[in-house]
Amino acid sequence: MPNAIKTYVRWVDAASWYTGLFAMYLIFALLGILLYASFMKVFFLPSNWTVEMAQFVMVAYYLLGGAYTLQTEEHVRMDLLYGAWPVRKKAKVDVVTDLTLIFFLAVLLFGGVASTYYAYEYSERSYSAWRPYMLPIKAVMTFGILLTLLQAIAIFFKDWATAKGEPLS
Repeated sequence: MPNAIKTYVRWVDAASWYTGLFAMYLIFALLGILLYASFMKVFFLPSNWTVEMAQFVMVAYYLLGGAYTLQTEEHVRMDLLYGAWPVRKKAKVDVVTDLTLIFFLAVLLFGGVASTYYAYEYSERSYSAWRPYMLPIKAVMTFGILLTLLQAIAIFFKDWATAKGEPLS
């Protein structure tokens, strides 16, 4: 494999790892928001921002952790036949599924960019009583999709190299 591809895979793996590590800690932010909401609801007046903010943090947690999940192969996989196959056969099948995933993520990214641009251009706000601006969460969502797409491309290169018999890592 060319050095440019090896460098790309190394950089994307590092970015996915650090972003995934950050995303893991968002669960504590979510816990704090929900704890605050519960406390306020029981002892004082409930806040109108907590449910939507918890949803935003959960979206960020999920989408920023997508690339890390792909990198560490912690996603769900149907192993009925796949588990018994040799490594090179798995890599050859994975190349096809990688291409399908890359296409799906590219379409998702296209929609995410369009939605983020719309939120920026029209100062889109939520329809809730709190009415937060939608640009920050849409930008985070688009970044998470982009990073997952870059990681899927890196995985494609790894599987392609393994299928050829010269693994990258």
